[in-house]
Amino acid sequence: MAAPQDFQTFVFLDIETTGLPQDQPRVAELCLFAVHRHSLLLSPPDNTLTPLEQLPRVIDKLTLCIDPQKPFTSRAEEINGLSNQKLEENCKLELNSAVVEALHGFLNRQAGPICLVAHNGLRFDFPLLRTEFQQVGTKLFADMGCLDTLPALRELVEDTNGCYKLGYLYHHFYGQEPICAHSAEGDVITLVLVFLAKAPELMSWADRNACRWEKIQPMYQLNIDRDCY
Repeated sequence: MAAPQDFQTFVFLDIETTGLPQDQPRVAELCLFAVHRHSLLLSPPDNTLTPLEQLPRVIDKLTLCIDPQKPFTSRAEEINGLSNQKLEENCKLELNSAVVEALHGFLNRQAGPICLVAHNGLRFDFPLLRTEFQQVGTKLFADMGCLDTLPALRELVEDTNGCYKLGYLYHHFYGQEPICAHSAEGDVITLVLVFLAKAPELMSWADRNACRWEKIQPMYQLNIDRDCY
């Protein structure tokens, strides 16, 4: 657990992959939205606006499609709409040093300390990114915070009939289904809007409970020779 601190920038993250953890997945799409705590605190829910109209105006965004160097499972293709053929036809490259440089540049632009935010991040997004970054020899920023909104919202929101999936939480707060679910950018938009519904409480929870990036363990040890096709 990180020492209590006021994170200045929250970087909302989602990844689309070739499969589930048991499939030893690879990343095929990556999206990050960086929002300063000032904007999050100034954007309380407003029933007179549509959900999209409630997004903060000042957001830095990065979305990348990536050749995963591994076949998608049929279920993953069905859910996220990506395939090896689509990525190859659009000449997308693997997660390489250029992706690392883009991520470092994006994060270096943000006011620190920084907190990565993902739903179910401790079990999926963060460990898988550690696996991928380990392969290209980068560790990002060791002292960056990592907030998993799944356990945080389980503690902060009680009236959800026991379901804390991201789409269900969005419906709980806004009374409608998310837009563009299962694309990395669409899911990040959903995550930001869910976060906004409980922003003061979630930021306080993160300041007390976020773990450090360096404490995240890789999902698995990547054997690139085995996974290539």
